[in-house]
Amino acid sequence: MSTLRGDRERAIAVLSDHFAQDHLDVDEFERRVTAAHNAQTGAELVALMGDLPAPPTGALAKVAPAASVVPAAQVQRKRTVLAILSGAQFEGQWLAPRKLRVIAVMGGASLDFRDARLPPGVTEVVITAVMGGVEIIVPPGLAVDVAGSAIMGGFDHVHRMSAEAGEELPLLRVHGFCVMGGVVIETRLPGESEGDARRRRRRERREARSKLRDGNP
Repeated sequence: MSTLRGDRERAIAVLSDHFAQDHLDVDEFERRVTAAHNAQTGAELVALMGDLPAPPTGALAKVAPAASVVPAAQVQRKRTVLAILSGAQFEGQWLAPRKLRVIAVMGGASLDFRDARLPPGVTEVVITAVMGGVEIIVPPGLAVDVAGSAIMGGFDHVHRMSAEAGEELPLLRVHGFCVMGGVVIETRLPGESEGDARRRRRRERREARSKLRDGNP
């Protein structure tokens, strides 16, 4: 492992630990993790953590920095998931194909990549959502590149990728379109449930409103 790659993974682990301890809100955590993926020098990584308290001893061992990598020969080339008037869910240690096509029509799909097994290089997710939705959950250490189109809906755009992503390391590339639907990309820590994430967002909104009332930006 190159020195910069190791430093990058350690920095993401430190940021993840601070996020778990509520030292960083979701937006700031996402911003710093994206900057860590894009950092080209160790100094840039150090600057991302300069204003944070030192993590407790052993805290980094709790954080899995990236998805599990499997040999490319074990990976299915293509797979199609249909969620038509129904739902589809992938979670746990599932083996992602090289290209995953997701079609959601008046239905929904949830793809949790936190414990997924990915090949090195690009894993492509192609989404078509019509009056439906697709939720994609990613760990902090996974490089992600998202670009899609939406008509009367929303398609989250995320771009965080290190120099090694797409070569010897996994890169999740998401694209497609949605009509009267939505595609959401959410970063969660390993083991963090949807309820945990929802409570965290509510708490952050309350804190933001409190700051506005008190006149603090």
